[in-house]
Amino acid sequence: MKELDFLSERVAKGKLSRRDFLGRAAALGVSATFANNLLATAARAEVPVKGGLLKAGLQGGAATDSLDPVLLTDAFQFIFSRQWGETVVELDADRKVQPALAEEWGPSKDAKIWTFKIRKGVQFHDGKEMTPADVLATIERHAGPDSKSGAFPLLQGIDKMAVDGQNLVFTLKEANAEFPFIMTAHQVVIQPNGGKDNPTAGIGTGPYKVTVHDAGVRSGGERFGGYWRDNRGFADQVEIVIINDGTARNSALQSGQVHMINRVDPKVVELLKRFPAITIRNASSRGHYMFVCQCDTAPVDNNDLRLALKYAIDREEMVQKILGGYGSVGNDTPISKTYPLFTEMEQRKYDPDKAALHYKKSGHSGSVLLNTSDVGFPGAVEAAQLYQASAAKAGITIEVKRNPGDGYWSEFDKMPFKASYFGGRPTQDMTYSLEYQSKAPWNESHFSNEKFDQMLIQARGELDADKRKKLYADMGQILRDEGGSILPMFNDFIDATGPRVGGWATDGNQELMGGYALSKCWLQA
Repeated sequence: MKELDFLSERVAKGKLSRRDFLGRAAALGVSATFANNLLATAARAEVPVKGGLLKAGLQGGAATDSLDPVLLTDAFQFIFSRQWGETVVELDADRKVQPALAEEWGPSKDAKIWTFKIRKGVQFHDGKEMTPADVLATIERHAGPDSKSGAFPLLQGIDKMAVDGQNLVFTLKEANAEFPFIMTAHQVVIQPNGGKDNPTAGIGTGPYKVTVHDAGVRSGGERFGGYWRDNRGFADQVEIVIINDGTARNSALQSGQVHMINRVDPKVVELLKRFPAITIRNASSRGHYMFVCQCDTAPVDNNDLRLALKYAIDREEMVQKILGGYGSVGNDTPISKTYPLFTEMEQRKYDPDKAALHYKKSGHSGSVLLNTSDVGFPGAVEAAQLYQASAAKAGITIEVKRNPGDGYWSEFDKMPFKASYFGGRPTQDMTYSLEYQSKAPWNESHFSNEKFDQMLIQARGELDADKRKKLYADMGQILRDEGGSILPMFNDFIDATGPRVGGWATDGNQELMGGYALSKCWLQA
């Protein structure tokens, strides 16, 4: 019993996942009911504390950052938007859809019509009450023909929308059994009149009201007195400071300048663990680190060259040396075993002979330029150097160019071969739609395959899970064999907190507790 009490306390403090706790409890012969009751008791024991200024130091910010959710791309914009704004529904730590601005929802029998009942009594920060019309206008702006929103491809399955009393009714072009997941898209933050009047005002329904936004430097907010929930928004104020340099970020946490940081480099995890006041917070994720070839740009427009590069990377070495074991091996598709409809494919392994064979077939000669940067992903420069060494054994010369962090993403699309990452999404449809659909705004590899696009649409409307799984498996095979993403590893999200942070819970949807850490955590006395 003492061991279980100790483990449940670790879960309450975010140091052990709920899944791991239940696994250990089962190994000790404890029933699932008893174990869950123990977890609930431990969670209640940690009482939230109100007050103070809660600060985060983040990598993933730039001088071009905007408060317009349509333009949301990197960590800062995403995490700050979680503090001042909210979506129609949201994901919990178990990746299940939960109520937010919609209190309930349901489909028609054929899953082509979805009705969401919008919550009453929710205030925007300007004092106006949120209405279903605001929700409708928001989605119209993100789904419009000229929209630059990252959610644009996800919303193209909507044929029409209409307000019906307190309900918002979506009629889809095709059936979609997973449509509520689309309403969790990061960008679709509900704004007054959809943000059509003033998209950068930062006015939402979240627990914090924007007080400062100095793009690329810092942003912050104060607790909104009219907030409708009591399970978040404990600090008086929150602030995000942009610290793109990893060493500076670690130092800021150690000195107490910030209370939490994101993207801890696995190489320094053990070093940070030596500081008793610092807690490493890692969570298994669907995020992945990758080297991206633009399929329409020489020399990597040649599929044999791309296959050569795929066989020339040592994935096991990457996971151990770059992730420090905080992750798993990838297989050149963005879908990991964590997805419910995942299908196992033959694991591609490091094979210098096959790499040399495809390299010869490609007809390419000379070096291949690989662009990388410290902001590409944690350890991206070192990963590129490991890649360079393993490829050399196949007779392939990779020239590694280390780019400065400032400007890397703004110049990103001009680089035919480069280091990148993606945070993952809750469903295969969302991941494929955002990363690999031909016209997707985040299609970094410029991958375009008509058959793939057709199967994506077909799978979206397929209500038979087995048939949908088969379609996703076929799409994964196309990406693995023809795509431009060389995807060696899935990463854990590794964050860290200082001594006073309470309320942390493991959530692998995105970094910093799915983006909610600043609003769900508090400063202990």
